Amino acid sequence: MGEKRFMKGNEAIAEAAVRAGCRFFAGYPITPQNEIPEYLSWRLPEVGGVFVQGESEISSVNMVYGAAAMGTRAMTSSSGPGISLKAEGISYLAAAMLPAVIVNISRGGPGLGSIQPAQSDYLQATKALGHGGFHAMVFAPYSAQEAVDVLYEAWDYAERDRNPVFVLMDGCLGNIMEEVELPPMKELDEPPEWSLSRRNGRDWQGNITPIYTEPILEGLNAMAGEMYKSWEDDVKVEEYMLDDAEYVIVAYGIAARVSKEAVDTLRARGVKIGLLRPITLFPFPKSNLRNLDYSRVKGIIDIEMTLPAQMREDIELQVMERCPVYEYGRSGGVLLDDDGVLEAIEGFIEGGENNG
Repeated sequence: MGEKRFMKGNEAIAEAAVRAGCRFFAGYPITPQNEIPEYLSWRLPEVGGVFVQGESEISSVNMVYGAAAMGTRAMTSSSGPGISLKAEGISYLAAAMLPAVIVNISRGGPGLGSIQPAQSDYLQATKALGHGGFHAMVFAPYSAQEAVDVLYEAWDYAERDRNPVFVLMDGCLGNIMEEVELPPMKELDEPPEWSLSRRNGRDWQGNITPIYTEPILEGLNAMAGEMYKSWEDDVKVEEYMLDDAEYVIVAYGIAARVSKEAVDTLRARGVKIGLLRPITLFPFPKSNLRNLDYSRVKGIIDIEMTLPAQMREDIELQVMERCPVYEYGRSGGVLLDDDGVLEAIEGFIEGGENNG
């Protein structure tokens, strides 16, 4: 059994990162993720790591670029507006084939929006994390424990692919207090062969740069495309009470926690309903949706803490008009609640229109 602690989600993320071997963090304060850098500011020096509060989000992500180039497990975190400022640097990380972990504890938007929790950054994370058409694996845990597990594995994926990994959460999960079981400290090997720190006075043949001539860049983009296809084997998803479900909720993160409670309540009332919860948002669990039994399923219900729903297009692409797709959400920092979700679901089942 691992060590158990009662921790805030943001602090659990930070501790999991340290135990996964993260030894460099650079970031800039923004609500609701501030506990991550605050925790790492004292925790990283305890294990011989480095914490830097950069003068901006832009400088911070470029410091992560430098640390990653040396083969150090490096990380940054922010919230929506800060992630936008880091977007250029994240694209540079992908172009230079550098592994790093980026965490977004999201808030309401657009613009500065609200410091309250929201799920408004799905499209940013999965479709437009930065310029140039690259992708990162995107994980969306729905509990503090799952966040610990995701962070602990994140650099393994990043180093396997030499590509950044993105973790999308919201302010509810970042600030929730839960018991977590912490994994052991990883014993890391020496830095990877491709890293700058492996030069050791010998002729070094590596190429770490975000700038390439056109033929080389086209070839690298083609290689990246094949890598993205291979991620289909890495899809993570939870299916809950789907065996006989006539209605299927699709939700991730904090919305999935509220939705699972709704499933239990409605099942007790005799409603055949289940939950499909993406844990990886990219790659999206396409086959899980595509292969539902649409001779039985009467409707898909997309529940998100944003308006309009951002995951709906990905859902509809797999449903292919074989049943209606409904959506319900709250936005701008207004939280989902049990009664509102239940009322919306019952309205859809009874044939009512989406009241958003």
